[in-house]
Amino acid sequence: MAQLSSLTGMQVRSARFALRWSVQKLSELSRVSGSTIKRIELDDGIPSATPANIAALQTALEVAGIEFIGTPDDGPGIRLHRR
Repeated sequence: MAQLSSLTGMQVRSARFALRWSVQKLSELSRVSGSTIKRIELDDGIPSATPANIAALQTALEVAGIEFIGTPDDGPGIRLHRR
């Protein structure tokens, strides 16, 4: 599991795309507002968001099979594990 401080907006965006989820679906599953998700995804680096929102997004995506890899400075990315 990635450190909360190392989850990037690019990783959230990539994970949602890999799962073929809409912003609305991620919002429903994570209970993070769609506007917050859109704002987080605009930043390729570490987003300015509350730790609670980052944790909720990370949990929802990991439950769906996403593994967050790398660090913001060294190959941040995702790996999809089909469930």
